[in-house]
Amino acid sequence: MKKFTAVLLTASLVVASASMAMAAETEMETEPTLTVEEKSEGVMTHDEYVAAAVDDEVTIETYVQAKQSWWEDKATLYTQDQEGAYFIYNLPCSEEDYEKLEVGTKIRVTGYKAEFNGEIEIDGEGATFEILDGEFIAEPLDATELLGTDELIDHQNEFVTFKGMTVEAKEDAEGNEVAFLYKDGSGQDGDDLYFDASVNGETYTFTVESYLCDNTTDVYNAVKELKVGDVIDMEGFLYWYEGVNPHITSVTAAE
Repeated sequence: MKKFTAVLLTASLVVASASMAMAAETEMETEPTLTVEEKSEGVMTHDEYVAAAVDDEVTIETYVQAKQSWWEDKATLYTQDQEGAYFIYNLPCSEEDYEKLEVGTKIRVTGYKAEFNGEIEIDGEGATFEILDGEFIAEPLDATELLGTDELIDHQNEFVTFKGMTVEAKEDAEGNEVAFLYKDGSGQDGDDLYFDASVNGETYTFTVESYLCDNTTDVYNAVKELKVGDVIDMEGFLYWYEGVNPHITSVTAAE
């Protein structure tokens, strides 16, 4: 009887182990996997866009992350998909369509790749676009440790964050140390703001671009309140102008 009971117990354990193995295998098979969004026919991947020569015609699908300006039926947009970012300058766009371009809106753009003082963009002259179904809002990439590296330009125009940056002094027209300047020091309230901040012993210049964030916005007024030595966190777009020139959309005290 003891022998029969032991055999029965062993058989039960074998069946239970097999069931657990099958359940684990099924769970692995049904576990969701992340997939990169497929591009429509004729639409470039971000790598293909980067590899294209200046003045080449390009077609991309991307998502609006911010609207810099609309003027004379032309829109300037910061856009990004899951692979990378695209700056679109002076895209022909009616005011009615511009109002539809909320953050996350998917668009298809055909135009010509251009370069302006290091900034890679799509020149809107002769470009066309259409609004598509779909939505994507990018999370900011922490680019703090990428500052000063060759890798930084790989993220040009992406939505990024910089953390634990120390505000450094700039010099105004009278030789005074200040935390920010309007333009190059010759401007006034309402113009672009320029300020310097450092990390790891190196100092970089940041901009509040007045078309993107004017003097009624929180970030514009936050920069006007900065003092040399403040430690701050920032968010913005990794714009380029003769080197890295981030367009900042948020400034807060460092956490």
